[in-house]
Amino acid sequence: MIPARLSAPVIKKVRALAVEVFQACDCAGMARVDFFLGGDGKNLTVNEINTIPGFTEISMYPKLWEVSGLPFPRLLERLIELGLERHRTKKSCVVRDIG
Repeated sequence: MIPARLSAPVIKKVRALAVEVFQACDCAGMARVDFFLGGDGKNLTVNEINTIPGFTEISMYPKLWEVSGLPFPRLLERLIELGLERHRTKKSCVVRDIG
């Protein structure tokens, strides 16, 4: 069900934990973090981080962004922007021999 029927505090916790997992894994660009929600509706468990989620117009990844307010065409633009930004950053790194 998209969007999941969750309370505002749980949604806030899911988003924060997803960002934390993404950063802890040193990810860049796109990933989808999946969770299990305990029967009490409060306890979250990270199931997996999928760094290569499906990416067609019918896949879960773009559908989740769509309901968050980021339509598929804009999602594509944003991922391209992030890729170019990462390329520029890596390109600007200089390795110097200090030996």
